[in-house]
Amino acid sequence: MSDFRESIDVDCSPEDVWAYVIDPSHLPEWQQSAVSAEPLDPGPVHVGSRVRITRHVGRRDVPMTMEYTEYDPPHAWGLQGVDGPIRGRVHGEITPLDDGRRSRVTMDLDFEGKGIGKVLLPLIVRPQVRKELPNNERLLKDHLEHRSA
Repeated sequence: MSDFRESIDVDCSPEDVWAYVIDPSHLPEWQQSAVSAEPLDPGPVHVGSRVRITRHVGRRDVPMTMEYTEYDPPHAWGLQGVDGPIRGRVHGEITPLDDGRRSRVTMDLDFEGKGIGKVLLPLIVRPQVRKELPNNERLLKDHLEHRSA
């Protein structure tokens, strides 16, 4: 069972949703804590590809490396943190609705604390995510639906 699970329906095809959510350059547009994101490996994304994401956590900007653990276009993706005191695990799914005219995006998030991260998780990270995740879902919906309009 994940720490957090959110779903939202969007008026876009699964292919359009996939193209947007899988592109790291869009992350700061729809995730409030994301300051920047950049691929670390050349070529197309695949299982094992890495991305460096800098997030604003508490009062600091914290860089972290995430690695793709799942990559199944346009249905599902997974990422796992590979460094830092707090390591996230993300699983995303895109379900077609209305014969593919709309989509349901579901995201599951878990966290593991290492060292000081064990203290930071309940004090800073989980409260921030609890507040931010519903807003991120709304931002994602807004960006996707306005891009396709």
